[in-house]
Amino acid sequence: MAKVNLKKKDDAPGSTLGEVRGYARKIWLAGLGAYARVGQEGSDYFKELVKAGEGVEKRGKKRVDQQLDAANNQIDEATVQVSRVRGKVEIQLDKIEKAFDARVARALNRLGIPSKHDVEALSIKLEQLTELLERVARKP
Repeated sequence: MAKVNLKKKDDAPGSTLGEVRGYARKIWLAGLGAYARVGQEGSDYFKELVKAGEGVEKRGKKRVDQQLDAANNQIDEATVQVSRVRGKVEIQLDKIEKAFDARVARALNRLGIPSKHDVEALSIKLEQLTELLERVARKP
């Protein structure tokens, strides 16, 4: 059987249409080659991408953990400082309260109003006198 090769004038190697068809064929073949390579190397490439993603994830988690630890340390330091300040404030408030109580007691004393201590002392003396009177009243 004889092979017949038909060529048109436009398909000649130097013609523009021939060049366009040749270029289109090369693009087609490049696409087929890419498809074939993806089929062969696709699963390997996918595995490489997964491995790279795992590495990035691991580094990201490590960095987040470091930042979280740093933030927790700062919170702990701030809590200690707040406790120190709170203690100092409480001491100062106690001093202010005692000074206020002393001034109020002096002002009341100047007005002739007895203090709690004065009332307690009088109560003790009153109990002693009551006991003495009861003893005297019992004797015939």
